[in-house]
Amino acid sequence: MRNLLSGMAGIVAVFALTALGGCAADSLSLAPPSPDRPWQPAAENTNADDLRTAAQGGTELALSPPVIDNAKTYSLPELIDLAQRTNPGTRAAWEEARQAALAVGMAEATYLPVITANVIAGTNQNAAELPIPIGGSAYFDSNVQGVVPFMALQWLALDFGGRSAVVEAAKQVSLASNYQFNAMHQKLVFAVTGAYHDYNAARAHTRAANQSLANSRTVLDAVSARRGRGLATSVDEAQAEQIVAQAELALVQARGSEQDSYQALLGALGISPMSKLKIQDTAGRGLPASSRAPVDTMIEIALSNRPDILAGYATLEASREGVKKAKSDFMPKIGVFGTLSSYETGLTAGGLPTIDNNGLNGNIMVGATIPLYDAGMRDANLKQAESRVEAAKRNFEQLKDAAAREIVVASNALTTALQANASSVKLRQAAYKTYDSALEAYQNGVGTVSALATAQTGLLEARLAESDAREAAFTAAANLAFVLGTSTAATIPR
Repeated sequence: MRNLLSGMAGIVAVFALTALGGCAADSLSLAPPSPDRPWQPAAENTNADDLRTAAQGGTELALSPPVIDNAKTYSLPELIDLAQRTNPGTRAAWEEARQAALAVGMAEATYLPVITANVIAGTNQNAAELPIPIGGSAYFDSNVQGVVPFMALQWLALDFGGRSAVVEAAKQVSLASNYQFNAMHQKLVFAVTGAYHDYNAARAHTRAANQSLANSRTVLDAVSARRGRGLATSVDEAQAEQIVAQAELALVQARGSEQDSYQALLGALGISPMSKLKIQDTAGRGLPASSRAPVDTMIEIALSNRPDILAGYATLEASREGVKKAKSDFMPKIGVFGTLSSYETGLTAGGLPTIDNNGLNGNIMVGATIPLYDAGMRDANLKQAESRVEAAKRNFEQLKDAAAREIVVASNALTTALQANASSVKLRQAAYKTYDSALEAYQNGVGTVSALATAQTGLLEARLAESDAREAAFTAAANLAFVLGTSTAATIPR
């Protein structure tokens, strides 16, 4: 008996130490370490044997709320840094990745035994009628009371791969959540980049509208000068005043668009719309180069870098583990059960002295359950798991096809944007010559106000087209990096 109790106590101690050393919360190390930068996978926590790892890089950011420096002029990399510390989307994706990592620990915890501490206490009073009264009492009174503390152990020792499939599926889901976290960062980078260039285009529109207004007033001054010498009519002067009014209206509209694009940029950053930021202009920056890599090469880059594709692959692997789990349900389950208890009771009967009793009990058992009939539930679960695999395969193939199309479109868009910018520069140069010639001709008395107004409108449109084409080229380069999955890499176009 003593040997049995000693062995049981040893088993409980070993399992207790094992459980303490393998807490489910420890698996938080599988999740991204912070919400403000892309997750960098470790070698043992990736699909490295199947796909290359995601793009390396990212800026380490503080967790404290950002401090906006009103005197500072923010560049695009600094705006991205600010957004990664403030945008709520990255925080939510980070929490989801942490939840998925905790799910891995919860699945791994099923390998360990469940040990519970219990206590039972109570009392039982009984009064039995005597056939012959004794001492004037017709009943025999008895009272039993006691306390039984005990520990119970339950451990599923063998389930033929069921738990391992759940653990591997949870790891793949955690991996997918981490890649989705990276995808959120890449979406944020692209959103901020696009808003930044839209804002710069709007500022260029305002500058062009200001210059157009100045040119319109120059036209009015020329007409007024000729009118004073009797060389221009009142109709000419009215047309010149109309040109100035139209330029003033265009300037008001340009300023309104600039304010709207500024608010859109603040929204992408995730900061208050009342914030006052000084934004660096793109003037002086060289245009991005067109992509010369073959489309097949770019597709290979995307397949090994895009977090949505990597997440899709991890989801496919998780669904395959679900099939293994469904198959394990057809196999028996073998478990170990045990208890270790002590007891202390007292018996009082018929006024006699109390009889105390105490001791220690222990037992350990091995049990097995074998599924025989469940009305087809296991078959249905297996077919459902296999169906999930097929659906995941189709979704993954569709994801890759969509990525390939996006790469082709983005590459063409960048090439077109660069060509449009080159053409717009030539257009602006020609429009300047036309305007200067029309103004000089009118001042010399051989031109008309209508021709001058047309030249003035053409110059404004050319300046607007040039600013739009220039910022569109930067945005197209950022879009290509986004669809390639490299927008959070150190080589991000800025």
